[in-house]
Amino acid sequence: MQKRNFYMILVVTMVVSGVVFSGCVQEQQPAPKTPVQLATEQVNLLGNKQFSEAYDFFNDSVKTQLSLERFETAWGQVLSIYGNFTGIHSTRLTNESGYRVVYVTCNFSKLGFLDIKMVFDNQSRIIDFEFVSSEGVNQYTTPSYVNLDAFTEMNVTVGSGEWILPGTLSIPKGSGLFPGVVLVQGSGPNDRDESIGPNKPFKDLARGLASQGVVVLRFEKRTKQYAEQFIQIQNFTVQDEIINDVIAAVDVLNASLFVNHSQMFVLGHSLGGMLAPRIASQDHRIAGLVIVAGNTRPLEDLYLDQITYLVNLDGVVDANESSQIAAVILLVQKINTLNMNNGEYVLGAPKSYWADLATYDPVNTSKTLHIPMLILQGKRDYQVTMTDFVAWNTTFSGNKNVTLKTYPLLNHLFIAGTGASTNAEYLIPGHVAEEVVTDVATWIKTH
Repeated sequence: MQKRNFYMILVVTMVVSGVVFSGCVQEQQPAPKTPVQLATEQVNLLGNKQFSEAYDFFNDSVKTQLSLERFETAWGQVLSIYGNFTGIHSTRLTNESGYRVVYVTCNFSKLGFLDIKMVFDNQSRIIDFEFVSSEGVNQYTTPSYVNLDAFTEMNVTVGSGEWILPGTLSIPKGSGLFPGVVLVQGSGPNDRDESIGPNKPFKDLARGLASQGVVVLRFEKRTKQYAEQFIQIQNFTVQDEIINDVIAAVDVLNASLFVNHSQMFVLGHSLGGMLAPRIASQDHRIAGLVIVAGNTRPLEDLYLDQITYLVNLDGVVDANESSQIAAVILLVQKINTLNMNNGEYVLGAPKSYWADLATYDPVNTSKTLHIPMLILQGKRDYQVTMTDFVAWNTTFSGNKNVTLKTYPLLNHLFIAGTGASTNAEYLIPGHVAEEVVTDVATWIKTH
């Protein structure tokens, strides 16, 4: 199962007891617990703050990468945001990409509901544990800067054949042609709204931009819509994961009766921002790029920096946390040297993926494009940091074709906050800052 992006993900495995014998007579075993029962038991342990007992559900390999202290801290961060755990609201069992998945909807005293998602393998072992938005319980709220009367939305499809993808086209009301933009998500199997916890930054952007006269296309990522089929591909690259579908999305804009074909843009966030120059190099219909928290450094280096940052937040690095960092360093070295077998996945991707990215430099590719670019960065972003922005700025400062801007209070989702940014912050409901939406809309309409 392909790993998701780096948001609040803890991978755990449950130890299942073997058969117990007494003499020659096998003792009768109780009926095995169902995934729902196991998930409920795990959540109740957390709710009762029985951390040692809950921690025992992790196998030894996970324990070497995640300390008990960090496990407690992660739960404490949830409680600091959502309030006290008041009980389990409901559970639901689904099948996703061939795995049994249990969503335990938990109730908290401050902000209501949050799901804990647990993925089980065929041996009823928990292989993925994460905090996600409670679909159907937490309702999306419309940002104040969105005028629902100013645009309409319609369902569209992107691409064709086995990888056809559902999407949403947001169309401003009024006569004439409008500039258009395709939104490109970051790492992992993201939906069209780039949903993270209770937040939907791409939905904010799409509706905010449409309110200001820009046609916006957003669509499900291939690894989200076809997760089971995609993981069967042995040697995929970002061309398969992202780029081919973005070019197909530009085809949709190009076929639209509402879009000015000389004003078709691509807005990429995070990995999408990193790849935006490569996308534009393959499609000369693209009039310009909006790069939002686009990294200039390799993904594996970002991951190591993120883990190191989170481990150091409390100012203390214990032995287990040091082991966790050491384990990640080994994985990064494996990627840097491409020392992996064909079919082997490292940090959620095969050798072909990392070999392809090793040949790509987003800054150097950008210098060959000669199209306008808008590059935006939140200063509180710990995933793609000011180090990346400095690389963009060093190259393009003074270039009249490139606009660069930073936002002191914004995190990786371009949602405002205070203090040191953490992954738990993504669980706080919020919206993309209005200033960002206005800056993007104004830039697009004038280019």
